[in-house]
Amino acid sequence: MARLSTNTFRNRGMPFTSRAQRGFDTGMDPVVTDRADDPSSAGGPPPGRPAGDASGAAAAGAPWWRDAVMYEVYIRSFADTDGDGVGDLEGIRGRLPDLADLGVDGIWISPFYRSPMADHGYDVADHTDVDPLFGTLADLDALLGDAHACGLKVVVDLVPNHSSCQHPAFQAALAAGPGSPERELYLFRDGRGPGGTLPPNNWISVFGGPAWTRVPDGQWYLHLFAREQPDWNWRHPQVRAEHRGILRFWLDRGVDGFRIDVSHGLVKDDALRDHPALGPAAVGDTMTIATAGATSGGAGGSGGAGGSGGAADSPSAPSLPTPETGFRELFEPYSWDQDGVHEIYREWRAILDDYDRLDGRSRVLVGETWVCDPQRLARYIRPDELHLTFTFSLLFAPFSAPAWRSAIAAAQAATAAVGATPTWVLANHDVVRPVSRYGGGETGLRRARAALLAMLALPGTAYLYQGDELGLPQVDVPPDLRRDPVWERSGHTSPGRDGTRIPMPWSGQTPPYGFTDDDVTPWLPQPPDWGALTAAAQSEDPLSTRVLVRGALALRRALPFLGGSTHPGGTTPGFRWRDGLPDDCLAFDRIAPVAAPPVAAAPPAAAPPAAAPPAASAEPPASATPPEAALVCVMSTDSEVRLPLAGRLVLASSPVGYDGATLLLPPATTVWVVPRSG
Repeated sequence: MARLSTNTFRNRGMPFTSRAQRGFDTGMDPVVTDRADDPSSAGGPPPGRPAGDASGAAAAGAPWWRDAVMYEVYIRSFADTDGDGVGDLEGIRGRLPDLADLGVDGIWISPFYRSPMADHGYDVADHTDVDPLFGTLADLDALLGDAHACGLKVVVDLVPNHSSCQHPAFQAALAAGPGSPERELYLFRDGRGPGGTLPPNNWISVFGGPAWTRVPDGQWYLHLFAREQPDWNWRHPQVRAEHRGILRFWLDRGVDGFRIDVSHGLVKDDALRDHPALGPAAVGDTMTIATAGATSGGAGGSGGAGGSGGAADSPSAPSLPTPETGFRELFEPYSWDQDGVHEIYREWRAILDDYDRLDGRSRVLVGETWVCDPQRLARYIRPDELHLTFTFSLLFAPFSAPAWRSAIAAAQAATAAVGATPTWVLANHDVVRPVSRYGGGETGLRRARAALLAMLALPGTAYLYQGDELGLPQVDVPPDLRRDPVWERSGHTSPGRDGTRIPMPWSGQTPPYGFTDDDVTPWLPQPPDWGALTAAAQSEDPLSTRVLVRGALALRRALPFLGGSTHPGGTTPGFRWRDGLPDDCLAFDRIAPVAAPPVAAAPPAAAPPAAAPPAASAEPPASATPPEAALVCVMSTDSEVRLPLAGRLVLASSPVGYDGATLLLPPATTVWVVPRSG
């Protein structure tokens, strides 16, 4: 068996090295990859990755974010160094070598700003300081320096839709009273009905209950989330100016970009009209994707798509949204995806472009844009707006080949029309983990591994959520230990998002699994049977999910066309569907550019691309002779698949049968094959 390079973890600050990780041999000849060699104790970049840079693409001038694989760090649950049971910035800093070794290009960190923690940091009281729970500004500066030394980019979370109710501006608005300039920074309104005792409209909170709270002087303020999170009035120039200053503050400290929370929700309907009353309706194809989170228990973050421009007339919307609903525009067309939001992002893009021109670095704006309609979603990533926005369609797609193909094709077509590429995700801190979403147990794990490997073969950017690389399941947190405000706001009808936010298991056989000191209880309980799922345990298992992900990321870096970068000569790698397959089979070709060397002879670290790529096309250009595939990705879903395919198997999510000519895939399995011509 071919050998993968050794793997280093930190066990509560003490490095230890696992035995060499090996590819598994089930008719499989793994590609030898040296991409993820041990980082040095000083946190230097792995071989082949320049310090201060996140990818080979960026080294040659192409923007690193076009094909990066990023890793979401939910700070509260990643690593605790001060013994309070809550993760912190120093915890992230200590684990940077592990993340560089895994092979990701950078990290997105959930909010660490000053906050009363009503929504665990997404209720921000001061966007330009670090909450003492997580550390200090000096800790953040040290993390940035170490991350860049490891070759990792750092994207921070920006929460612009709302503030904390403890924000000085909101406290001033409460004190100033109705009609004051201070209240104009938020969305205060008089109530309806006798004495104004009814809310100004029929809007409901994403977390459950009404979206309005009354203050003692009789007015009401809008909060699309918890009452502790009043919404800013983004039609006010001072709000816009303050947030431009926040961007510059963090750019000056060296961050590489921003993930924008609720990016589709900042601007509301100017008249704050009632949402139309929608009754039960037939479930169509669009709603199958849009409401899959509700049937699987995922708490869908922020809501939705469409907004002004057709969502109100949708004939296929169910009656009421719940905290689990992802795409909410089918119910709430006046809360989400209003056209005025695009002007804001043009301002922000201009700021980042100015910084890029000054020092030659590439920075990124990534939207958390819960918009179901691919065409409306693509409007956020037009050339002068956001660089990227999450494509949530795979997150909600059923585990079936037709559903996946439909979601992928729609996203590719819509983003290509605006000169962009999709940003794929299968998980985040707001939704049920894939293992449980796909059925749980061994079946759910097989499907989650297959889905992850298929996603990583798609052109574009990918975002992983911490624990994806370990195949962690959702946890059913006992009611008395639940901490998510959704649990209370929903009247105990939704369990909330705690189950996907369980602290990371790093090492050991019992809780806290290296997350914090052994005598400390983490802020959320960890299951007693996660010993085999720890990062340390999986580093010793050649069949583990961590080894699979690490191998896929090593190949993705060694073969840059997998991400979709432009190569020397300006040629763009392609993507092509394979047709005529069984119903339970999804397959596509990745096509290397003409200027690239043959895949079979690809070195461990391919030469970096040299220019900013144009939009990836869903299909290669027509030619007299169709280009040959450089790599084929095949995924089976519910049934065994037998497929003639001559070549060499380089990666598989589960053991398969393969003799070099015929591929036999068990259900829920994905493979990468280098095809043999002739």
